[in-house]
Amino acid sequence: MKPLFPRRIVIFGEVLFDYFPDGRQILGGAPFNVAWHLQAFNGKPLLISRIGEDSAGDQIKSAMQKWGMSTEGLQLDKKHPSGRVSITFNDGEPEYDIVADSAYDYIDADLLPKIADKCIIYHGSLALRNQTSLLALKKLKQTSSAKCFVDINLRSPWWHSDLIHDFLDDAHWLKVNDQEFNFLSTIGLDPEKLSVDTLLTKKALEMILRTCGSEGAQLIRKDGSQYHVKPESGINVVDTVGAGDAFSSIILLGLLKHWPISLMLQRAQDFASAIVGVRGAISLDTEFYQKFIEAWEIEYE
Repeated sequence: MKPLFPRRIVIFGEVLFDYFPDGRQILGGAPFNVAWHLQAFNGKPLLISRIGEDSAGDQIKSAMQKWGMSTEGLQLDKKHPSGRVSITFNDGEPEYDIVADSAYDYIDADLLPKIADKCIIYHGSLALRNQTSLLALKKLKQTSSAKCFVDINLRSPWWHSDLIHDFLDDAHWLKVNDQEFNFLSTIGLDPEKLSVDTLLTKKALEMILRTCGSEGAQLIRKDGSQYHVKPESGINVVDTVGAGDAFSSIILLGLLKHWPISLMLQRAQDFASAIVGVRGAISLDTEFYQKFIEAWEIEYE
């Protein structure tokens, strides 16, 4: 019998290396970034993904172990390589060339760990471009009564409207960036009516989180109430890769710890503002996280 993991947040999807124009290779993938941040804040996530039996896969597993992350949900693939993305910048905004047929496209449903019944499942859409991983996620959802936090990650050409509609049907919390928010109108969802009408048509959906870059973020609840937050002026921006993932990680942490919405939103913005000041989507420096742990008085259980 597979072990039952008492993890309260289960992260499903891609882990990969981001390759930057200057030759640097940095661990990434939205689910991995979110899991990394949560681990730093004692969120104790379980990352479910798949890596190749190659040097990149070895590095991924080693980094997770050193960071104290569980590797019980990490599958090994003899046929497909570990994921990789080439990143370029256009007017300061990142553009992504995502390699297809990577190991995370083939997450095996038969190798899934048994998860706790009452937990949060976080996933995006990129790893679900392949039916194998898609079926694995569906099986994972069927085995528990978990609530779902969905970050749709619209990376062309790796998404289609039917898939997004499926996500929305069982999402409790939905996170989109500004561009993705506008894309919703192309698949039959009117962004101007998202505040009330669309939320009411999705019985499970409790809130939409819309990140707007330098303009901050907006949180829209099912009852139509809205919350807004903006970054402080004069923030040092090195690159914006992973800013949305940083935001999502703190929202998940806030949901886990039952923070008030306005406090959760402000803390998410503060952390995202700090992430854009470092190169890449995560930090390897525990002190980077420690200042937030102390400021937010996060206790270790």
